[in-house]
Amino acid sequence: MQRIKSYVLPIAIVLGLLLHDYCAAFSVVVPYIIFTIILLTFTAVDIKKLRFKPMFTWIVLFQVGVSLGGYALLKLLNVNEIIAEGVLIGVLCPVAASVAVVSTMLGADRNTVTSYTVIGNLMVSIVAPVYFSFIGVNQDMPFMASFLQILRRIGLVIGLPFFVALALQLSLPQVNRAISRYKGLAFYLWALALFLTLGQTIDFIFLHGKGNWGSILWLGVSALLFCVIQFGLGKWIGHKYGDTIAGGQLLGQKNSAMGIWMANHYLHPLASVYLAFYSVFQNLFNSWQIWYYDKKKKRQQR
Repeated sequence: MQRIKSYVLPIAIVLGLLLHDYCAAFSVVVPYIIFTIILLTFTAVDIKKLRFKPMFTWIVLFQVGVSLGGYALLKLLNVNEIIAEGVLIGVLCPVAASVAVVSTMLGADRNTVTSYTVIGNLMVSIVAPVYFSFIGVNQDMPFMASFLQILRRIGLVIGLPFFVALALQLSLPQVNRAISRYKGLAFYLWALALFLTLGQTIDFIFLHGKGNWGSILWLGVSALLFCVIQFGLGKWIGHKYGDTIAGGQLLGQKNSAMGIWMANHYLHPLASVYLAFYSVFQNLFNSWQIWYYDKKKKRQQR
């Protein structure tokens, strides 16, 4: 089973491209899949050991500062609004719910990546409504309405499984241990969520992308550029704090399903294409990392 893990994500990407017509019909199940991934992740760690670490400060500052700064710079250069909004939501987009799955497979500390999964998503739920109050299609929406809507969306997917896992660990530890035995399934559930969200966005491109192919191309170029920057800078930050893999994954691995949802509700819908491209690039890179890590491990065992 371990041998095929390197190929699961590319297969999910290809199926998303080929079966995009059917993915939109099943988009409603994605939040439940992410919820299950998070619950499996949280039951596998001691939640009482989750801590804020200095490395998180730099990752938060990058997401908050570069997302708004990149948007402002592109607007100053008279770049298309769709591209500017794509960069904004792409950089601000919260860390992927599945980050602990890949990170721990690569040797990162599970408690570190799980801690930032909670912190990073809560940060976005606070910052995003502020940005969307003066950027995007719903600028007239009251701040509290926007804030509560996004917080509710993130809370059900991220917050609820956190409190369920905490309650299980405190009250029903045997049940918690039983659930945690299936934490390996989180990787394959992630691949399923990727398949559905990617296919959904590809379907949107086919339906509404006509006349915007130039913007779509530049969204792809921007996504590739920031994918390289975020994984590279994240690894550098992580190295400074003793966990290179965690740093790279926490800054580079994005919750594309959440980002696509926010773009569709608060920005120009085509801005979500940035996240679709980014999802492809980050998961191809993660697939390569898993393959390389397994190959390196086998060499060391010889």
